[in-house]
Amino acid sequence: MNFTDFITANGRLIQRKAGDHLFRQGDEVSSLYLVSKGLLKAYYLSGDGKENIKSFILQDDVIGSLASCHGGKSCTFSLICLEPCELIQFSFTDLSTAVCSDAELSAATVEFLLGFGMKKEMREYELLCLSAEERYLRLLHSTPALFDRVTQNEIARYLGVTPVGLSRIKKRVLDRQA
Repeated sequence: MNFTDFITANGRLIQRKAGDHLFRQGDEVSSLYLVSKGLLKAYYLSGDGKENIKSFILQDDVIGSLASCHGGKSCTFSLICLEPCELIQFSFTDLSTAVCSDAELSAATVEFLLGFGMKKEMREYELLCLSAEERYLRLLHSTPALFDRVTQNEIARYLGVTPVGLSRIKKRVLDRQA
């Protein structure tokens, strides 16, 4: 069985409104989610209440807290719907059990996890090695539609800059294009 077929067969369709949380930092959860429709934001809150955006989750992405689902710990981040969402919620435990007896599903899950790991590695690289302007340009080229779906403040928090810093970056980029 392939990964998507497993999720469809074993998950349940849920709908959430914009502003609804699927879970919050500190919760304990056992589910993962496949996004069928909508846009979500995964974010961390620091001790002083500062929000840092981990990622934006788009259609066909899978998200969940592996620390909680697999590690038995609390979620390290929160997950909120930025738009009305349709998701397929499925049990991490059910997936973990199924991969032991289904070679095709096991291989598909390994591929998914490798893709997930590569995505996280790229995000780390961007935050640690690229300038804010380079991160902005990469995001603009890789996901241009995102700029119409989220606020400039959210883009700034995702890039790790202030809203004023983002405005300066955008102006420099526009000036070079002129």
